[in-house]
Amino acid sequence: MAHQGEGGDPAGVLPEADAGLKAGAIGFLDALVIGLNSTSPAYSLAAVIGPIVALAGIYAPGVMLASFVPMLLIAAAFYYLNKVDQDCGTTFSWVTRAMGPWAGWLGGWAIAMTGVLVIGSLADVAVHFGLLAAGLDGWAANEAVRQGLTVLVILVMTAICVIGTEMSAHLQDVLILAQVFFLLVFAVVAIYRIYAGTSTLDSIEPSIGWLNPFGAGGAALTGGLLLGVFIYWGWESAVNLTEEVEDSATAPGKAGIWSTVVLLVTYLSVGFAVVGYAGTTFLAENAGEEEAVFAVLAHEVMGGWDWVVLLAVCTSALASTQTTIIPASRTALSMARRHALPPHLAHIHPRFRTPDVSTWWVAAIAIGWYLVVNQISENALLDSLTALSLLISFYYALTGLACAVYYRRHLLESVHNFLLIGLGPVVGAALLAWLLVESIGDMSNPENSAGGIAWFGLGPPLVIGIAIAVVGVLVMCFWRLRDGRFWQERRGVADPALVHAKKAKPRPGSESGAESGPGPDSEPESEPEP
Repeated sequence: MAHQGEGGDPAGVLPEADAGLKAGAIGFLDALVIGLNSTSPAYSLAAVIGPIVALAGIYAPGVMLASFVPMLLIAAAFYYLNKVDQDCGTTFSWVTRAMGPWAGWLGGWAIAMTGVLVIGSLADVAVHFGLLAAGLDGWAANEAVRQGLTVLVILVMTAICVIGTEMSAHLQDVLILAQVFFLLVFAVVAIYRIYAGTSTLDSIEPSIGWLNPFGAGGAALTGGLLLGVFIYWGWESAVNLTEEVEDSATAPGKAGIWSTVVLLVTYLSVGFAVVGYAGTTFLAENAGEEEAVFAVLAHEVMGGWDWVVLLAVCTSALASTQTTIIPASRTALSMARRHALPPHLAHIHPRFRTPDVSTWWVAAIAIGWYLVVNQISENALLDSLTALSLLISFYYALTGLACAVYYRRHLLESVHNFLLIGLGPVVGAALLAWLLVESIGDMSNPENSAGGIAWFGLGPPLVIGIAIAVVGVLVMCFWRLRDGRFWQERRGVADPALVHAKKAKPRPGSESGAESGPGPDSEPESEPEP
């Protein structure tokens, strides 16, 4: 696929990557499935249902509903930005075009590092719940066995990503079907037992009033939204595959939007079932033992069939292990071919036409992080996951703002443009920026971290987040001095031909119909220097 680089340079700026990624490798439904699996719905529910109930009580479903709003607004930004720039680097490429190379580079770094932080944890959860489902509780409790199997899972999932996008998509289809089926069985049985009066815990009959996000107060809503960022995060993996999806201008963006909608329905369904069956006291008292809570709930609801729910969490984490590699590796590829990272990261496998070098690098760093952090303590691994909300909020907010900036000349052309391309993404960005500030305040208190310990007087998650940001700035400055070609790119505006879905006539002073004419706020895109 010929990739449109800055300034209209076909195939980006890397001659050896002319073959590009495999265009049309997957369709809309495959992209939708990958977007869903990347969020790891069953694992996400297992991780946050207890803490959200501890904050909001019976109004936990309402908090999950409120968390959906900023995600939908940012998904709209992804859709409209992908229409004018089908680049697998997504946020990196779009923010570079809209706000310049410095902001774009930091956005790309944030995406890559989220993968490094979470891949090991996801594989660990897949192994843990898989062993429990198989009745191998002794193996699950053995750290050496579990960590060894976790590394093996990461290597296998990485190999599948390299072998081909089609194979990845076919595996994801199987995993999402198994996951959704298992979750639906669990929810249906739980709700049936609530109304049949056979719940073994303090059941509560579900009510539509539980959807009120403000029912438990503003403080509970704030804390719940912070957790909500995590449970919805990952749907944009569908857009990272834009260069490999049929109808790349619109299908990946639509897949991202529909992923958030399907997630909302799934989370609300299971949320009602869990809160109704177990009651708020049990979930709140065990909020810090998310894996154990779901295992107990599986046994309480399903009895001898508890392996069904355990397998749902296993397949969820397994699928997400694979799909989380995609955004990090594709972003590294995009950055490398624009000279923002070492060029060997842009290598495309000649047979499989996937970014093999960047994919293996992501896996290697993720394995290293997982093993090192586990040697520090189990709490350190949990704290690294908590730090994810900082990175996620940052690059999502950056993308929402970039959408309005990039389309700035078209926002007043219609109500549709103003609301969906301008106001919506900006509101989503503002909400996430607010959550970012709230997260920093919350993480600065060591008592809010796993284990309640302090690093340098701060909560470990905040220290991890700051360290990642500092390392990113240092790497960016080093590469700016080493190879400054990427930093010669200039900010631009959206292509009017694509915005209006018709061919625009060339304006005086433009090289083609693809660029707007000069204006008071224009920063014309420049050809990258050779």
